[in-house]
Amino acid sequence: MSTDSAPVETGVKAATDLPELETLILETLEDDKAENIVAIDLGGKSSIADTMVIASGRSARHVNALADHVVRKLKEEGHGRAQVEGMSSADWVLIDAGDVVVHIFRPEVRDFYQLERIWSGSAHITDAN
Repeated sequence: MSTDSAPVETGVKAATDLPELETLILETLEDDKAENIVAIDLGGKSSIADTMVIASGRSARHVNALADHVVRKLKEEGHGRAQVEGMSSADWVLIDAGDVVVHIFRPEVRDFYQLERIWSGSAHITDAN
């Protein structure tokens, strides 16, 4: 993860503060060339998870491959109970890994839903890359 990006805004965790599961997911997405990776701290906002990770793939095929690699990596590292939705269309894949929920989108679908804006409470989020 690059630390030379703009300062991280409220609601987004710094790379040095990340739990193991979140780090595993972020590194896997980064290694597979996911774009615009963002981690949003859900503490105090929701009981569904501690962190939401949002990333984009360049195409449906890339979204599918990113999601598949994250799920495989989770299983390899002993986090094999992840639930996955949306792999068949690969426009938006949701991976519920317990403490971390991952959304992987095609760019135009991500732009339409704007989850970062909804969950962060701010108008702009700085990438976790």
